[in-house]
Amino acid sequence: MTPALQLYSMRDCADQIALLAQLPALGITTVEGYGGVYGDPSAYRAAMDANGISMPSGHMGLDDIASDFEATMGIAEGLGITRVFAPYLEEKDRPDTAEGWAALGKRLNDAGKKYAARGITFGWHNHDFEFVALDDGSTPMDILLDTAPDIAWEADLAWIVRGGRDPIEYIQRYGNRLSAIHVKDIAPSGTNLDQDGWSDLGAGTMDWASLLQACRSASSDLVYALEHDKPSDPIGYATRSAAAFKTLWEDGHD
Repeated sequence: MTPALQLYSMRDCADQIALLAQLPALGITTVEGYGGVYGDPSAYRAAMDANGISMPSGHMGLDDIASDFEATMGIAEGLGITRVFAPYLEEKDRPDTAEGWAALGKRLNDAGKKYAARGITFGWHNHDFEFVALDDGSTPMDILLDTAPDIAWEADLAWIVRGGRDPIEYIQRYGNRLSAIHVKDIAPSGTNLDQDGWSDLGAGTMDWASLLQACRSASSDLVYALEHDKPSDPIGYATRSAAAFKTLWEDGHD
């Protein structure tokens, strides 16, 4: 198993096309797309192909999906994406009631049906805000998954921890919904403040050996995407984290 790399982690690299030529030497031949690399899909696909890189998954904004679904399909088809995840809600757009989250769940489910009709898996990618209890005690993430039964889930396990919940509990509860995992690490408290408190994989506080075992138990068909929201040294981050993932994965199969 080799990990994918969420390209958002590498957004500060000056030349995104040249970056692709560097990745295979790091042990990375799979990437996850986001809006910053969708500007010229055909040129990007040519560079991917030239370097033996594939993009099985990608993020698409909900507003983009709503305003021009066919454009998102064109990007997905051009780049070879078969799993699309809506990644985020701006704070101003986040519901504050169970009814609001249920309405969002219906919106996601409707989008998922459109993608499914075109052979694409569609799901939601979480941050921490979906795990903060509402006034009635309910949890937005539970509402989303329960009211959007046809969508998949890209679980960002570190954000679940930052949301104050147990990621293994969620893997076990919704394992049948998992399609991808964001693999990233939380730095020890008070460190890496210039990197928003994130760290290289294996250098932080997350018990990734146990988390990967739980993920493997839940599904044998997952994309594992390395991510760091604000690395100070993107290439160094990717190098060290890909190596750490390889060790974690192999140790888990001993």
